[in-house]
Amino acid sequence: MPSTIQHLNCNLMELKFAPASDGAEGETEIKEMRFSGYGAVFGNVDSYGDAIQKGAFKETIREAKKSGIWPSLLLQHGGGWFGSAEDITPIGIIESMEEDDTGLKMDSILADIQRGRDAYTLLKMTPRPAINGLSIGYIPQEWKETIKPQPGDPYRTLTKIKLMEVSLVTFPANTEARVTEVKSGLDIRIAERALRDAGFSRSEAKSIVSHGFKSIANQCDADELGQLMQQIKRNIAILKNN
Repeated sequence: MPSTIQHLNCNLMELKFAPASDGAEGETEIKEMRFSGYGAVFGNVDSYGDAIQKGAFKETIREAKKSGIWPSLLLQHGGGWFGSAEDITPIGIIESMEEDDTGLKMDSILADIQRGRDAYTLLKMTPRPAINGLSIGYIPQEWKETIKPQPGDPYRTLTKIKLMEVSLVTFPANTEARVTEVKSGLDIRIAERALRDAGFSRSEAKSIVSHGFKSIANQCDADELGQLMQQIKRNIAILKNN
């Protein structure tokens, strides 16, 4: 079986910046640069003709939790075969990973180093992120080949993978999914303050910022929520102009 590292790309990613912590005078402070995303999507055929079956990462996840040795978090796969020592130095860590019905879901933390900060800046750019792809470097261990694939069928379905690294990349092979949400630390601070000015408690404000208004929907009727939203919009506009 092949022992060389291969790559499969995906860019279904949701950016979630660090949970706010209390700072001076009740303000919030962002201490970490985090993002969440899917390193792989099950059943989706990439441009190389590979698809991954649910369960393929089960052994990698089990071994990582048992040994404490996790796949690396890189930028652009460390520059490939021609990467320098700096290129192959991780830009952060994968904090958690699990399989769900969609694919391999991961939470990662970018390191407070130049390349980590650069990646964070590129991810946050508007009106669109400058980088929005995820790609995995892996060693295929078990797979099923399609004898006579029809259009849209995979040539190979990977059933067991040894995951070596996950990279933020510019050109992912899978272009079906895009970044869904980007929040900066300033956005979070402004949102929390506006919510508190609108009458929410600190805990309610943090819950809404983290989980959306669905976290308090059972406490308000539609008219009340509508009025609150208008008040919050006015508060945010005032705060941004100050």
